[in-house]
Amino acid sequence: MAMSTGIKPPTIALIAGEDSGDQLGADLIAALRRHYPQARFVGIGGRRMQEHGFESWYDIRELSLFGFAEVISHLPRLLKLRRELVARLLAEKPAIVVGIDAPDFNLGVERRLKQAGLRTVHYVSPSIWAWREKRADKIGQSVHRVLCLFPMEPSIYARHGIDARFVGHPLADRFPLVSDRVPARRALQLPLDAPVLALLPGSRHSELERMGATFMDAARRVTAAMPGLRVVIPAANSRALATLKAQLARGPRDDSAPILIDGHAHEAMLAADVVLLASGTATLEAMLAKRPMVVGYRVSPLSYRIARLFNMLKTDVYALPNILARACGMGKDTMLVPELMQDDFTADKLAHATLQLFHDSERRGAIVAAFEQMHEALRGHLPGHAGDHAAASIVELIER
Repeated sequence: MAMSTGIKPPTIALIAGEDSGDQLGADLIAALRRHYPQARFVGIGGRRMQEHGFESWYDIRELSLFGFAEVISHLPRLLKLRRELVARLLAEKPAIVVGIDAPDFNLGVERRLKQAGLRTVHYVSPSIWAWREKRADKIGQSVHRVLCLFPMEPSIYARHGIDARFVGHPLADRFPLVSDRVPARRALQLPLDAPVLALLPGSRHSELERMGATFMDAARRVTAAMPGLRVVIPAANSRALATLKAQLARGPRDDSAPILIDGHAHEAMLAADVVLLASGTATLEAMLAKRPMVVGYRVSPLSYRIARLFNMLKTDVYALPNILARACGMGKDTMLVPELMQDDFTADKLAHATLQLFHDSERRGAIVAAFEQMHEALRGHLPGHAGDHAAASIVELIER
């Protein structure tokens, strides 16, 4: 790819709010460096972004919150951080500011910067197909362009006159279309002939505190019903590792106890026959690994009551594989993945749904076939990688 020329390398600001955003940011920096080898990257990011020469002004964990109640309790600190960040970016005057996901925080920052004359991009569209499509108008007030990971999103923005581009989903580049569990099991030192359950109860501390014990209880029930089952739990980060270790210490320690590992979530999914996990980006990863799954989630009671009171949910499905199945034309009532949310989020129901998948090979096969079709759709038949397309769209705005 030809490199852009200029008198001074640009400063590019990125604002990532959690582990998944850190990975997106790292891929984006790598792709942008092919255009601007000497560019300076600043803002908020994690370890992966910093490994690519990113200068992080704040700890990424400052933004790793979820749910109304959680955000409200930290609101004074978040507002102070946002004021400081906006002031610093206005003083820095980067060539462009890219907010990566974390819409509750980033869109407010982007709006102020856009009003001050800076170019702004939001990378990863908020779920406007599920939560209040009219939010698209406010997003348009905050950014010059939205970079979308899902193929159905740009047409929604087009109805509101907003520039949105489908760039493909970066995770679709990280998994082969047809997956093989043998190398993953060998890498994790798991037996090749035993049933394996991958358990991913969330990456945020608040999620693990709220749901971890229920997921652990469900896994113990599945293990009791399936002699020889191995359960592997990949911790998303060091704080999650410590929390999960403490939760496991409260349970029995024997040969059937779950195996806790530091990272390696993709390998754990690929090694598994079935995945039991919290709703979120991990469900998309399990889909791309072509692994049947059971999805559970529970937000704080206050967050749930607020969402119900204001009728904020516009979908009857929550797991990304179910949403994508319907978007890919598999039927408006398609429910590929069992979802156990809020009051249904109990250890008994999670264990029952998981055991049903283990005992129904025909159903697992049908799910895998559907996941392969959806994987192709997320690649978008675009040449190259998603990070390259996102970078090209950003470069276009910088050099306009």
